[in-house]
Amino acid sequence: MYAQSWQRLLDQAGPAGAMSLASAGPAGGGRKDAGAGGELKHSAKPWSDAAGTAHALQTDTATAKAKLTSAHAGAEAGTAGLASMAALKSVLTSWEKRLTAVHSECGALEPVLRQTAWAQGEVDTGVKSALAQFSAPAGKGR
Repeated sequence: MYAQSWQRLLDQAGPAGAMSLASAGPAGGGRKDAGAGGELKHSAKPWSDAAGTAHALQTDTATAKAKLTSAHAGAEAGTAGLASMAALKSVLTSWEKRLTAVHSECGALEPVLRQTAWAQGEVDTGVKSALAQFSAPAGKGR
């Protein structure tokens, strides 16, 4: 039915009826740290923080690459034919590729993380609005 590795994990988890989200705690009880009434809490802050870190890494890798390239400028003058210069050039090229890859990845990741933080807030607002009709006192809004 499942691949052997998945089946082992499912067997360790126990019967399907006994499974629950780790954050939900025992049936209907909720976790102590989940908030009043066992509700799950989340925040846009971790997503926004991650986006800020991605932005900082993007900036820092661009700065590092510029400094690295500048530090190697003119290094070849008078060293033609030295094996160490060829090795140094190879290392420079390798680091430039790595820094460019990190810069590009962070540039692509930052807006996605910011969008996730925003979308979470929009979903929260929509859910609260949709559920408000059910929490209104009898005879008001129902």
